Amino acid sequence: MWAIADANSATSARRASRTAIVEAGSLEQLVLGLETGQRGFLITKREEFLQPWQTARKEFPAEARRFTETATSPEQRRSARQITQGVKSLITDYSVPLVEAARRGDPAASGLAATAEGKRRVDALRAQLDQYTTQERAKLAAREDTAGANGRRAVIAAGVGLAASTALVAAFTVFQHRAVVRPVRAAAAAAGQFADGDLAVRITPSNVAEIGTLGTSFNTMAASLQDSRTRIMESRKRLELLYEASVSVGTTLDVEQTARELAQVAVPRFADFTTVDLLAPVLRGEEVSDRGNAQLRRVALAGIRQDAPLCNVGDLMALGLSTAQVRGLKTGWAAIDVDLRTTPGCGSREPEQAARILGYGIHSLIRTPLMARGVIVGTVGFWRCRPEPFGQDDVDLAEELAAKAAVAIDNARRYTRERSTALTLQRNLLPQQLPGQTAVEVASRYLPAGPQTGVGGDWYDVIPLSGSRVALVVGDVVGHGIHASAAMGRLRSAVRTLAEVDLPPEEVITYLDDLVLHVGDSAQDEDEVSAADLGATCMYAVYDPVSRQCSLATAGHPLPAVLAPDGTVRVVSGDIGPPLGIGGLPFEATDLELDVGTVLALYTDGLVETRDRDFDSGLAQLCHTLARPAATLEETCDNVIGSLLRDHPADDVALLLARTHALSPEQVATWQIAADAVQVEHARKLVVGQLVEWGLEEATFITELVVSELVTNAIRYGEPPIHLRLIRDRTLICEVSDASSTTPHLRHARTFDEGGRGLLLVAALTQSWGSRQTKTGKTIWCEQALPCPMTTPRS
Repeated sequence: MWAIADANSATSARRASRTAIVEAGSLEQLVLGLETGQRGFLITKREEFLQPWQTARKEFPAEARRFTETATSPEQRRSARQITQGVKSLITDYSVPLVEAARRGDPAASGLAATAEGKRRVDALRAQLDQYTTQERAKLAAREDTAGANGRRAVIAAGVGLAASTALVAAFTVFQHRAVVRPVRAAAAAAGQFADGDLAVRITPSNVAEIGTLGTSFNTMAASLQDSRTRIMESRKRLELLYEASVSVGTTLDVEQTARELAQVAVPRFADFTTVDLLAPVLRGEEVSDRGNAQLRRVALAGIRQDAPLCNVGDLMALGLSTAQVRGLKTGWAAIDVDLRTTPGCGSREPEQAARILGYGIHSLIRTPLMARGVIVGTVGFWRCRPEPFGQDDVDLAEELAAKAAVAIDNARRYTRERSTALTLQRNLLPQQLPGQTAVEVASRYLPAGPQTGVGGDWYDVIPLSGSRVALVVGDVVGHGIHASAAMGRLRSAVRTLAEVDLPPEEVITYLDDLVLHVGDSAQDEDEVSAADLGATCMYAVYDPVSRQCSLATAGHPLPAVLAPDGTVRVVSGDIGPPLGIGGLPFEATDLELDVGTVLALYTDGLVETRDRDFDSGLAQLCHTLARPAATLEETCDNVIGSLLRDHPADDVALLLARTHALSPEQVATWQIAADAVQVEHARKLVVGQLVEWGLEEATFITELVVSELVTNAIRYGEPPIHLRLIRDRTLICEVSDASSTTPHLRHARTFDEGGRGLLLVAALTQSWGSRQTKTGKTIWCEQALPCPMTTPRS
């Protein structure tokens, strides 16, 4: 009996020592979890790494109490108190301040000194725990030796009697089978299931000290691992949702589409219903200046069912269902209503709507502001009708989703504003109304590129010239955006300025090339982009309705297509010069003689060349479409656009169609004047006779004076041959040509000068005047209004 009592006492002592060793190991694991979570956060700055750190802080008080209570001697108890004080100091004096400093962005928090201090403290605590465990193990070994000696003495004492020994052996065998063998087999089976990944397996409690201690440790470890796996799976699901949001939200630069993508990605994994409401200025691409007066409009709604009693897309929205929601929107933080049925003030703003929502079964809500660059652009509401309400962890996830979506929405808003600005700029730079003239009948189309590409620099123009001629221009600035539109505006202004000088097409292109080259060289600002930097092309054509001659020159631009009156279509063959801004290479003119009714098709490469169609194929399709019969040029434009383009072209498109006309011989009178001063009077008589024939007697006086001055100057300062021509068109045009290339200019004669007033007189008596260089010399012209309205006949 004495041996049995001593064995029971030794067993209790050994159980206490093993418990103390287990608690020391648990405390050490807590310190390691604290250090691991803290280090992971300092390295990555990601809050999810602080979960083991926060768990260790939360469990430390209970663990410290158990560790101290399981000490088996006063010396061990003092040692346990020192260790727990060290862990407490590690948490309060080192770890918590270090994490807070890292959250504030302090660079010293991630420095080598801070990390080394943490390692030193943890190593010291682990050394103390190792010493504590070593002492307990020594006591356990001593107690086991004592128990072994007592057992041997008990066996010797029991061997005195054979009958008693036999009974003791039988009893011990039964006890061993029931108390040891069976529990050990059950523990081995549970360990095998645990190794196979079944973390829910548990060992049945046993009264045997060693096996009971093993079962307690095993069950504790399994519960901890199962809880960790649950948290890891939840974190993984959240990370997967955030990743899907990062690749699914913001795929386009459209505000409403981005809002719809946000609503769809949250359902059903996070919320049962998701609503997105944006401020009205955001939908227009404007800056949000005063959100207090702006209205929220619902732009997206997604849910697990279609019959939810939530406001529809397009409705104006109230701020929230409760005062907490309104306060959250004003402060910029997410607000959660775990249970809308018990939330104070729920439905105070929209009582009927709130009643329908609660009656439908929606009971939990997170309202998160969409904030970008410190400005709220809208709100997103996550609604649940599933049994599990939202928790605080869900608020963090909602804020993450809203933050990612807000940036995408703001980028789309800014793109919308920039595209609208560029498109408005470009449309204002393009001709709003083509000028009236009789040389050609025109129709045009301009299509900006699709939203994904942005506004480009394609343009066209129709410029009336002297002598009833007309200039047809089409150009293309490579690239998209404000810079391309601005460069296009500069080119169009430069072309109009050069057209006023009335130079031949090849000289216009040459001067334009020099201008682009010089502007590119003089750009000082890094943000200043010229047409030379972007790349630009241009084609300039001049058509004369008197001679039916068309002369054109091109700088890198495709030559036009020509639709003859008989329905045949061909592409003009000629020299294509280098793009504008290259410099140093010549530009050659291509001359055409066009029949009346011929259609010139001027276009940019975006019309014929796309990603899935090369230039030659597109040009062939353009010619085929032009050959299709059409009642008007407008119908032909529609046919070309509909045949060659999709809904949203990848590049800007400019199309200009011009059907040629010709002035009848009855509208033009031409004479050759001999280089003799006495011929001036003869020239006046010829002009007067022609005006009388045209029924324009009222213009006789002014026309006589103008012809006298121009013919006199040609005879005096020019070279023969001299030609005089009158053209009756929208205006009465008088032209005098000679073989000299000297250009006249206005002079202001002094009081006693006998000459120098001729051109001043011409400028004062006519609407406009000017000169142009020709291949054989120059032509001085002037225009004056017809005496009465008349219909200009055409051939």
